[in-house]
Amino acid sequence: MASALAARLGLNSRARKAPRSFHVRISTAESDMEFSCEVKWKGRDLFDLVCRTLGLRETWFFGLRYDIKDTVAWLKMEKKVLDQEVPKEEPITLHFLAKFYPENAEEELVQDITKHLFFLQVKKKILEEDIHCPPEASVLLASYAVHAKYGGYDPDVHTPGFLAAEDLLPKRVINLYQMTAEMWEERITACYAEHRGRTRDEAEMEYLKIAQDLDMYGVHHFSIRNQKGTDLLLGVDALGLHIYEANDRLTPKCSFPWNEIRNISYSDREFTIKPVDKKTNTFKFNSSRLRVNKLILQLCMGNHGLFIRRRRVDSLEVQQMKSQAREERARKQVERQRLQREKQRRDEAERARDELKRRLIQLQDEARVANDALLRSEQTADLLAEKAQIAEEEAKLLALKAAEAEAEMQRVKASATRGQEERRLLEHKMLEAEMLALKMAEESERRALEAEQLKQDLQEAKESECRAKHKLLEITSRTVSAAPAPQSDSMPPDLSFSRENLSFDFKDSDMKRLSMEIEKEKVEYMEKSKHLQEQLNELKTEIESLKMKDRETPLDVIHNQNSEQGTGRHSNFKKLTLQSTKSRVAFFEEL
Repeated sequence: MASALAARLGLNSRARKAPRSFHVRISTAESDMEFSCEVKWKGRDLFDLVCRTLGLRETWFFGLRYDIKDTVAWLKMEKKVLDQEVPKEEPITLHFLAKFYPENAEEELVQDITKHLFFLQVKKKILEEDIHCPPEASVLLASYAVHAKYGGYDPDVHTPGFLAAEDLLPKRVINLYQMTAEMWEERITACYAEHRGRTRDEAEMEYLKIAQDLDMYGVHHFSIRNQKGTDLLLGVDALGLHIYEANDRLTPKCSFPWNEIRNISYSDREFTIKPVDKKTNTFKFNSSRLRVNKLILQLCMGNHGLFIRRRRVDSLEVQQMKSQAREERARKQVERQRLQREKQRRDEAERARDELKRRLIQLQDEARVANDALLRSEQTADLLAEKAQIAEEEAKLLALKAAEAEAEMQRVKASATRGQEERRLLEHKMLEAEMLALKMAEESERRALEAEQLKQDLQEAKESECRAKHKLLEITSRTVSAAPAPQSDSMPPDLSFSRENLSFDFKDSDMKRLSMEIEKEKVEYMEKSKHLQEQLNELKTEIESLKMKDRETPLDVIHNQNSEQGTGRHSNFKKLTLQSTKSRVAFFEEL
């Protein structure tokens, strides 16, 4: 009985054991994923699993974020997942997001998946107005977003109304102008049409290159107070720490690059920054909560580490990824060039086919005209032959009448011996007969000439008929000979393309050509930047007259003032860091 009781207690204890796994839902910019995790897993185990699932190797930019009360927090890598302040309800929802941003997206981001995730996150932040974007830049970015989704512009496919269901512009921009959805689509499509020749990946990178110049791109803002108790904003990004006025998230009042900061620490709500320059005093500020200080410290440590990392030689892993990326770009470039050549040959073949069709139609029209002319010639010849026959019969009839008149004249002469009276009468009759004979002879001669003329017309009609038949034979022979003989390097008649041999060997000539193209891109960088600025100014001019000034937000007003003064994000940062660290610290304390 004791053993039975012990067995029963053992079963109950096993039933009360905590579960060995828990479920997590990972929300990315594109989709949600669910994983079953072991209780002992640390943040690093879950994070690595997510990265492997996505095929992501540039993991240092990303993290797992979760909501906590009225703020957010990032999952710590070296601490157990369940020991952190994550939501207790299963599945536990975590957001896979970019935690740190690159200084230059084009130079730092290597993998296509990394670029795509950044593109989706930045686009979402712009549409949700977490990043302030001026109207003209919003239209240009929208055109690249359309290109990234639909590929190259095709007027036959991308007809008016194809963007009706798309969310492309911030609500603030739409409400700022007296423009219909059709007017916005027309301007976005006009920009979209100018991006022909780019791939989807290139469109996403162009989007990031424009977005990274926006004032709020990659900046995490926190409410702080300096030692005087002034309400300010702290901005943390890839370049350093920035101090803003409470109502202005666009224009920092002073900045401290990471290379000027030696140590960052906090005690309760007080944050302490120690500059590299030992002659400069430390400066302090207070945040609203201890949890915010933890978040600030995490972001500062991560951005400072990446700042130092960028200025060192790349690790072997990064060198390998960059080498693979270069080879992949070279392969894609060669493939794109080959596909472009195939497309060009196909277009040429289609143009040649259209030209042959046009020429065939033209020859068919000429043949139809020639057949009609031949038919008319045959009808004319028959008519002329009939007229000639009639004229010939009339001439014979007139000749017969002339002979009868001559015989009558002879009979009149024979009877002339009769009386004088009869003689005069006969002379008179003879004169009339001579006149009639003369008239009949002239009529006969005229009819004979008319018959001769009709014979000549008939002959010309027959010759015209021969010429028409000859021309018809010539057109028929030209139609047969117009079809070109197939050649080994020309397009087949059905315009189909073989997809069997899409592998490419990299030759020295290909790599040299690619190197020359890369150098050419560097030379053209300034021209592209100038073209981009001109494009933005042109868009701004086009829609400026439709703006409703009374709907401008405070950030819109600040951005317009900065634009009039020529103040941009990077130029302002350089200007602020020209002063000494000591003077900037003193300025911060006096704000």
